Amino acid sequence: MSGHGTPIKMTARKSGPLTGEAEVPGDKSISHRALIFGALSVGETKITGLLEGEDVLDTARAMRAFGAEVTQHGPGEWSVHGVGVGGFAEPEQVIDCGNSGTGVRLIMGCMATSPITATFTGDASLRKRPMGRITDPIALFGAQAYGRAGGRLPMTVVGAADPVPVRYATPMASAQVKSAVLLAGLNAPGQTVVIEKVPTRDHTERMLRGFGADVRVEETSEGHVITLQGQPELRAQEVTVPRDPSSAAFPVCAALLVPGSDILVPGVSQNPTRNGLFTTLREMGADITFENPREEGGEPVADLRVRYSELHGIEVPPERASSQIDEYPVLSVVAANARGTTVMRGVHELRVKESDRIDAMARGLEACGVRIEEDEDTLIVHGMGPGGVPGGATCASHLDHRIAMSFLILGMAAQNPVSVDDGTPIATSFPIFEGLMRGLGASLERANR
Repeated sequence: MSGHGTPIKMTARKSGPLTGEAEVPGDKSISHRALIFGALSVGETKITGLLEGEDVLDTARAMRAFGAEVTQHGPGEWSVHGVGVGGFAEPEQVIDCGNSGTGVRLIMGCMATSPITATFTGDASLRKRPMGRITDPIALFGAQAYGRAGGRLPMTVVGAADPVPVRYATPMASAQVKSAVLLAGLNAPGQTVVIEKVPTRDHTERMLRGFGADVRVEETSEGHVITLQGQPELRAQEVTVPRDPSSAAFPVCAALLVPGSDILVPGVSQNPTRNGLFTTLREMGADITFENPREEGGEPVADLRVRYSELHGIEVPPERASSQIDEYPVLSVVAANARGTTVMRGVHELRVKESDRIDAMARGLEACGVRIEEDEDTLIVHGMGPGGVPGGATCASHLDHRIAMSFLILGMAAQNPVSVDDGTPIATSFPIFEGLMRGLGASLERANR
């Protein structure tokens, strides 16, 4: 159900209190990287807690196509026999990355400094997304890319036979761009350097170190500087994938909005480059406590206790955008149920996600009776207070999993049911969303079973 099949309309209705334990899936970003780093390593990498959504499964298939042996042993239990840095074989078939911008961009980086050629495609949503942000920096290593107008998929990448190291300042705050450049740098001689004005999620740097690469991170007058020593031998590891904070956002926000709710979300990543939403929610008055803090797989995690809260609007600092970029859709739903106005600035990256998420949320919220203001870089939501959103609309998901889930969360607290025209994209990142939310007590149904 990655948006390729027949659309399935889904509807959420005003729910009674949500209670119980919400065991959300493994982190999508770390799952992609665990498979990719396992493929680039020598030996057998064992992965526990892998997210088995369509996006990650597409990456597993891609690693097999490049020559790695990727095996599922049980739910969330996988192994990867790697081919080593520079050991990718040329794939015989087109690499279909489905809906995953992370998957295709990281994999392009991986193969850009090997003397092989690969062609990439994806679903209708992914084929609209810009790839120039990746093909521009990998060209500096010596790779060549040939795609559709506007730098869009399908695209063929010809890897560099004699790659050179690169020093690259990212033009936008994007962990995908940073990671693609670092992955390309693995098979280049010397030092590859990436400079960011604003630090983005650092899973790649953490995992590179864990697999044995020499990575140095410093704050300088230029910005956040990551230096990678090229051509290491990565060593296979055992990776425990923490639970995804972007997926946890949905039951967390639902519990905050539905009166009487009290849930526990165990083992959620608390990586400081990913937990901006929880900081924002607490500033809005959310009753969220972090219990049993610990470390799993090199990442800080905690159990989240979440109780219904009456929230108020705030101005979200634009510098927080990179640490909660995927959570703005559901945050806008929370803002609609808060008292007062919530201002979200510095969110232009939402325009080039799986959909134009600013436009998608603005149009859907307006259809549900919420007053919205927007420009290229800003979304302003005029809250209607607890239970104040009229609802009653069918909202377009635009083949975007986070848009679909966000509007379904809205329906759980709105006065009238809220539907999405297609819930199938949810499977790309959160295949158990429907069952998990129903298990907590949410009123959620499909129009055509």
